[in-house]
Amino acid sequence: MPGITVEGRVVTVDPAAYFFRFESCSWFVADWEKVVSELLPVQETTSSSVEQLTLEFIRAHGESTNDAARVLRTAYEVYGYLFREEHLVGASTPQVGAEHLRMLHEAATLMALNKVELDGHISNVGPCWFFPAATGVVFGLDDEQGMMLDELYHGGWFNEHRRVESIKAHAALGGRLVHGCQAAADMTGGVVAPYGASLSAFREDLQEFKAEWIARVRAYRPSFAG
Repeated sequence: MPGITVEGRVVTVDPAAYFFRFESCSWFVADWEKVVSELLPVQETTSSSVEQLTLEFIRAHGESTNDAARVLRTAYEVYGYLFREEHLVGASTPQVGAEHLRMLHEAATLMALNKVELDGHISNVGPCWFFPAATGVVFGLDDEQGMMLDELYHGGWFNEHRRVESIKAHAALGGRLVHGCQAAADMTGGVVAPYGASLSAFREDLQEFKAEWIARVRAYRPSFAG
């Protein structure tokens, strides 16, 4: 992918080269360790849903940051937790292995730099928004493998327990995971959006650019033709 280099454990992102749209250099985050100690163990009740608990936690502990490295470090912890290998034990998807979890972990981490405003306008869009297309390019996946990965990200692999985990964990990134896909995974990816964001405006904005930018991501795939 253009605009991103990796040397050892150091990831460098050049916003001008990496993003399709980059209008905001601030994000909302919460301390991951506080999420782990104070939110993940909390259980919802008949009078307090997990979404309500998470929103209250974000209000109490979230803060704005201009430090993209902090966002990526936080996201790396969030997705390391959500895509951990213990979920493979007893899973009914034997074709899914640790390497697929790594792809999900790495791509979703970079997706944390994408951003949606409260009015639904999408202010930041990078190639990893279109996550199966991007992982197809980077990891050399064919369309079938890419769609399988998209299904995992979209939620087909996860049960209700995983959904609850996801809601709580995304508090560290200041919102909830909103899929660009509708009923089925369709290569549209997603973003962590603030609670209360206009999803109708979000869908309209996404519709305007997704086909063009998915094509641009796929065009990064190396050609080995002689």
